[in-house]
Amino acid sequence: MSNLFNLTGSVALITGSSRGIGLALAEALGDAGATLVLNARSAEALSAAKTDLEAKGHTVHSYVADVTDQAAVETMIDNIEDEVGPLEILVNSAGAQQRAPFLEFPVDGFQRLLEVNLVAPFIVAQAAGKKMAERGHGKIINIGSVQSQLGRPTIAPYTASKGGLKLLTRGLCADLAPMGIQVNTLAPGYFATELTKALVEDEEFSGWLAKRTPAGRWGNVEELGGAAVFLASEASSFVNGQTIFVDGGMTSVV
Repeated sequence: MSNLFNLTGSVALITGSSRGIGLALAEALGDAGATLVLNARSAEALSAAKTDLEAKGHTVHSYVADVTDQAAVETMIDNIEDEVGPLEILVNSAGAQQRAPFLEFPVDGFQRLLEVNLVAPFIVAQAAGKKMAERGHGKIINIGSVQSQLGRPTIAPYTASKGGLKLLTRGLCADLAPMGIQVNTLAPGYFATELTKALVEDEEFSGWLAKRTPAGRWGNVEELGGAAVFLASEASSFVNGQTIFVDGGMTSVV
């Protein structure tokens, strides 16, 4: 059974993987045997992440590219295929957030969130999907959110972008499944990362979170790894177009 989850020999590209959830997902795929390809816009942050993972025994490559830039993404995918090997796994983890009351939310901020959270996954999935389709096999994992399902004050545009990503996943499934490609969404709940540090330290918010989540706590990013490996492996060969929430039960209760 363990062979179903073995990623040895697979090349995995994880966008937005210089820190936080993206970096944790990369490490989990590496632990399962995948050759890792990190991506981010910051060369410095990417170098630090690469060094960290290599120190843990992983085989790691890295490419600096803005995933909202179609030409840059296509060049990156071509380079990965030429320099690392056939791309078997794509994790669309790059994302952005902005908070403001809806009546005050700037339109350009909304457009930027859509560009990063929805258009970029389309661009990267299309570029990688063309290569995967030629071989008749591939795994695409889009990183959603509990906000793919739920709304909260001050983040209506983020919610729209992540809800759109959930349905983009279903649309890609319809197009790509006949080509042997599985496309699914992994939707985290509230996880303790450097980006959520202020909220974790906010006793009022953390208290609300504990009451709202059946598990009664924040998630640890390592707890996303199992679902990621499942979706990236042959264990999920007949799972397609689905959204798997890893949220401690938050989206299951009122």
